[in-house]
Amino acid sequence: MNVKLTIEYDGTRYHGWQLQPHKETIQEVLERAAEKILGVKIRINGSGRTDAGVHALGQVANFFFPGDFDLARLQKGLNALTPEDIVVKQAEAMPESFDARRSARSRVYRYRIWGQPCPSVFYGRFSWHVYGPLDIPAMEKAIRCLEGEHDFTSFQGTGSDAAHAVRRVHENSLSWQDPFWVYTIEANAFLRHMVRNIVGTLVEVGRRQRSPESFAELLASRDRTRAGPTAPPQGLFLMEVKY
Repeated sequence: MNVKLTIEYDGTRYHGWQLQPHKETIQEVLERAAEKILGVKIRINGSGRTDAGVHALGQVANFFFPGDFDLARLQKGLNALTPEDIVVKQAEAMPESFDARRSARSRVYRYRIWGQPCPSVFYGRFSWHVYGPLDIPAMEKAIRCLEGEHDFTSFQGTGSDAAHAVRRVHENSLSWQDPFWVYTIEANAFLRHMVRNIVGTLVEVGRRQRSPESFAELLASRDRTRAGPTAPPQGLFLMEVKY
């Protein structure tokens, strides 16, 4: 039985999705809970890694179980055995060929910027507080160059194990979703820290520390040292994985 899980989580207190020695991760918590319910060890395969502190509204994972199982009972059991900051939104049976990572056509991420004068008690763990006005038209102009297929080495984080840095961005946009400025990007796949590095550099454009035109030059340079800082993780959400 090939089981697909759709998962929502607050990544604040976790060291990302992927298993790591001596650190609690989303994958570890789910596998531990699933073993208690199913009675066997399983390996849950995620659609992609989210970094420490990054959240998800639509992470997708799958695992194989040797036999049949009531999926409504599985979903209920997983939600009972995991902390309140992890929720299994759906559990469904899939064809044997389905793979949460390899079968994905694209992923959608959103990054939220809190642009108010004071930080927020309630939104601080789910957004980046950027103080001061931002030049939104300049930021919107800058991101146009990202759409299409490009080498994104300039926005690749250190420690990436990707075979190459070429990715296809289907679309990206900046919009006001009260009370946040929200950067949304959909691509076939993402590099380590790619979205956060884009946002960190984009905020420099918004602060008029670099021009929109320099954004395109940076992309073409394939030089990470010329990009801006990595935006903090708490503003980033994996919204959806498309198949």
